[in-house]
Amino acid sequence: MHVAVGSTNPVKVRAVEQTLERFQPAVTAHAVDSGVAEQPRSIDETVTGAQNRARRALETAGGDYGVGLEGGVARIDGIDGLSLIMWAAVTDGTRLEYGGGPTLSLPDDVTRRLEAGDELGPIMDDRHDADDIAKGEGAAGVLTAGLTNRSQALGEALAGAFGPFVVDGISTEHR
Repeated sequence: MHVAVGSTNPVKVRAVEQTLERFQPAVTAHAVDSGVAEQPRSIDETVTGAQNRARRALETAGGDYGVGLEGGVARIDGIDGLSLIMWAAVTDGTRLEYGGGPTLSLPDDVTRRLEAGDELGPIMDDRHDADDIAKGEGAAGVLTAGLTNRSQALGEALAGAFGPFVVDGISTEHR
């Protein structure tokens, strides 16, 4: 099975490799435009970015599946402040399926900076005196003290998006 990932970010590629490991996929990374802001700021924008990445990866590379993974921030009804969200989209060229990952409440100081226009990655780096948290454990790892991390969180979103292809028998030969 060939899976084209709509990103060259090593955390996103690792999420796909780890989540789909039992299918022994050939995973390739492709730099594609998400079509949304660098820091998506709503569920709709985050889902759209994942969808665009999945479609563009499949168009670019061919293969069996295109995968798009996107993290963003959004206001969630009933929760104060902003939340970190993760979404995945998977397409086989005909179908498009979606899955959401964990949603984490962001601290007030992070929310204030996001509302001022900053991006989450640099905010987390500043806040924790680090470099490239987004390329490692991510905000998810920092905010949960390692109970999850960015790769695992994106993997959960991917599991939700890829699952329907397996359950519906399209990939039964890989079970």
